[in-house]
Amino acid sequence: MNYHWNWGILLQPEPGGTGSYLHYLFVGLGWTLLTALAAWVIALAIGSVVGTLRTTPHKWIVRLGNAYVELFRNIPLIVQMFLWFFVVPELLPTAIGDWIKQVPPPWGSYVPAVLCLGLFTSVRVAVQVKAGIGSLSRGQGMAGTALGLTLGQNYRFVLLPQAFRIVLPPLTSESMNVVKNSSVALTIGLLELTGRARAMQEFSFRVFEAFTAATVIYLLTNLLVVIGMRMLENRVRVPGLIAASPTAGGH
Repeated sequence: MNYHWNWGILLQPEPGGTGSYLHYLFVGLGWTLLTALAAWVIALAIGSVVGTLRTTPHKWIVRLGNAYVELFRNIPLIVQMFLWFFVVPELLPTAIGDWIKQVPPPWGSYVPAVLCLGLFTSVRVAVQVKAGIGSLSRGQGMAGTALGLTLGQNYRFVLLPQAFRIVLPPLTSESMNVVKNSSVALTIGLLELTGRARAMQEFSFRVFEAFTAATVIYLLTNLLVVIGMRMLENRVRVPGLIAASPTAGGH
């Protein structure tokens, strides 16, 4: 079977009248980036707290952190997406649940997608933060204690600044994963990049052009993410830490 490529389809107007198919895909990229960025902020904030709590000397706090990690890590992302979109509104008080279900698109899909991706990724961030703190020598914390720092101050001024520098390379991978995992949001109706590529394929019957264009856009987007994170690694690296080694950027 010989398939004849037609890249000119990208410049043809899409049925919705918003512009060309290429513009249609770039609008989807905008929703992908909005979803990924908001989810990444949630993931970094919650993941940092949970990862830190899992290294404290308080056993009950450690158990709570471990339970949080196991809960979100062992449920597939797509299942969690359906739970946030279909199940959570039914568990809330009727008035609140009805209000959530009446939120107009795309916000009715955007908010559950952000919450789902944020909490799902926060578990992975928590694991990385815990590993970064655990890789530091015990002398670091003991030195802070000897200087009269409290436990909280020890984490804030001694342990966490070094741990985050160590885990920047794996956090680069997680930031890329957020962008890629945002494609699951199409299952709840959010027309991000993958969702719009699928819609383009259904409108134009040009499946190869639609998904090849989406693939290239994803590749270029994640390449920019990697470059940005590499620049950040180089800026904050400290000699003697893992992130400062010449090969630290490899995954």
